[in-house]
Amino acid sequence: MKILVIRFSSIGDIVLTSPVVRCLKQQIPEAEVHFLTKSTFKSVLNANPYIDKLHVLEKTLSATIEELRKEEFDYVIDLHNNVRTKVLKFRLGVKSSSFNKLNIEKWLLVNLKIDRMPEKHIVDRYLEAVAFLGVKNDGKGLDFFFENEHQLEKLLPATHHNYIALVIGAQHATKRLPLPKLVEICKAMTRPIVLLGGKDDHINGEEIAKLVGSHVFNGCGKFSLEESSYIVKMADSVITHDTGLMHIASAFNKPIVSVWGNTVPELGMYPYKVDRHSLFEVNGLKCRPCSKIGYKKCPLGHFKCMNEHRAVDIAEKAQSI
Repeated sequence: MKILVIRFSSIGDIVLTSPVVRCLKQQIPEAEVHFLTKSTFKSVLNANPYIDKLHVLEKTLSATIEELRKEEFDYVIDLHNNVRTKVLKFRLGVKSSSFNKLNIEKWLLVNLKIDRMPEKHIVDRYLEAVAFLGVKNDGKGLDFFFENEHQLEKLLPATHHNYIALVIGAQHATKRLPLPKLVEICKAMTRPIVLLGGKDDHINGEEIAKLVGSHVFNGCGKFSLEESSYIVKMADSVITHDTGLMHIASAFNKPIVSVWGNTVPELGMYPYKVDRHSLFEVNGLKCRPCSKIGYKKCPLGHFKCMNEHRAVDIAEKAQSI
């Protein structure tokens, strides 16, 4: 049985599909599992032992479809469910199943603040898409695998080997704590801190390190995704926004302090299957959630969903969790 799983993006969403891939491979002995994603995100999946073949989205959808037709799939499992995947499934012409994006329920929550979202994590909704094959949730949580071996002493200074990882990056600005709040959190901690983020976060990381002191190491923009993931794996605890590294931390069952801004856990993408998790959000704001994804800046200008977090509480929880 040859099965194609589709999820184009992004890092966190792809990590959240890992239980589907694992359960398909382990519960259907004859299954040959393929995965289709964007080339940008190949590194998230390259080392996954449950994927028999990885495909990437070509420059045109037609070119991708032509390549996929050669595989003669028995089933397509669509965990992205957008216009392109609908076209792809139609043109492949094989049996398919899609996960429910709950777009109406999300619209009601974001626009009218009416919560009709089920109390169900998106991972469990992904798994519903393969239930017709007799596949069930094995309860083992998320997976993340490394292509290469890593050594902490080659990545971090010797002073930062019993550290707390602080993920200061996120794709959208309204998911990120403001710089002064990040400085407050770091000043309230006595433990070594490793800042993680992309190249766009490097300047903020340098400013935090300068204002706080030597117990802060700025790793923003210095590491590959795999190296950052290894640093998360080896951390004593992780402070993170609603972002991809939060889900990677979940895959390693790390103690997580998640800090929420314009998005809310009710959308179904909070840390999955972790033993120790503390969630921080500013409750009682009529404007929240203002988006299911995020914005470049607060639409109302006050950014209370991040500015009103108590930095000392976040710091204390990260050091005690």
